[in-house]
Amino acid sequence: MGTLTGLAVEIIGLAIFLGPHVFVTMRNERASLVARIGEWPYRGLFSLISIAGIVIIAYGFASYRAAGTIVVWNPPAWTRHIVVVLMWPASIMVAAAYIPGNIQRVLKHPMLVGVKTWAFAHLCANGDLGGIILFGSVLAWAVYDRITLKHRADPGAPPILVGGSKNDMIAIVAGTIIYLALGFVFHPVVIGVAAFATSAMGN
Repeated sequence: MGTLTGLAVEIIGLAIFLGPHVFVTMRNERASLVARIGEWPYRGLFSLISIAGIVIIAYGFASYRAAGTIVVWNPPAWTRHIVVVLMWPASIMVAAAYIPGNIQRVLKHPMLVGVKTWAFAHLCANGDLGGIILFGSVLAWAVYDRITLKHRADPGAPPILVGGSKNDMIAIVAGTIIYLALGFVFHPVVIGVAAFATSAMGN
């Protein structure tokens, strides 16, 4: 697969993944669809489309990088350390969205904060067109979604019971496991870039 083909596949994957997430912010349209097909069929369809989008994004981005990137600018080598450092708290924040405790109380929407941290960190270390499109698109969506949350009249999904410091410790452990899995398994195997080596993350 060539560079442009891989880039096209990545963009298609982004459209498939971000499309349903943008649709969630359209509360009237979402409510109408749920009323027609039911809450759980909607959730199942949402999950399947999202997973398909992630797989296509990963495949396209990995193929694009393997064929040769389109360099827009060359980030300094030290920006790679930004990714390594920020991905740990980003992973913990994502975990805290499902194991809510004091972290959630402070951040309110730890999932979105984690996603924005992930995207921002990778934008700092990736100056190629594919990376800018990928991480820039996700960052733009996360910012947009956070803005829309302030204006939603409906409560959305039922809230997850919020715990205390015990849940924070569980979230930290779970987030650390996610962080290590991403660095030692996902990045080198799927993306083809070593996350913790000297040449980690960037070009």
